[in-house]
Amino acid sequence: MSAADLERWYGGHAEPARACLLALRELVLAHDPHVTEAWKYRMPFFCYRGKMFCYLWTRKDSGQPYIGMVEGRRLFHPDLIQEERARMKILLVDPSGRIPEATIRGILDQAITLYASGEVRIPGRHRR
Repeated sequence: MSAADLERWYGGHAEPARACLLALRELVLAHDPHVTEAWKYRMPFFCYRGKMFCYLWTRKDSGQPYIGMVEGRRLFHPDLIQEERARMKILLVDPSGRIPEATIRGILDQAITLYASGEVRIPGRHRR
C-alpha cells in the first residue's frame, strides 16, 4: 500500500465529500482490530484478516460517497443498495449530513460475522 496514493485519493475530493470519506475511513478502521487498510484497484480498500472486506468510493454522477461491502449479496439491511452489482452492495452517505454511525456499525458487524464464522473463507483459516 502506498500512503501517498491514499493521501492523493482522499485529497482529490472536494469538501464536504473529503471530510465524509475521511470520517468513514476512521469509523471502519476503528471498528475492529482485525480491519486493515489497503490500496487495491486504485481505491482505498479495507481487509478483515487479510480478506477484502469493504471499500470507499463516490458515485460518478453525483460525487456522493459510499461504503461498498464486498460480500454485500450476503448482507441484509434496508439501506444497502445492490443496483447492477452481482456481489457487492453499497451504503450511500450524505456528505452534508450526519454520518449514520449506528447503521454502519451494524452492517460492519454483520459482515464480520460472515468472515469470523467461516461463511466467507479467510486464507490460512479453516472452517469451523
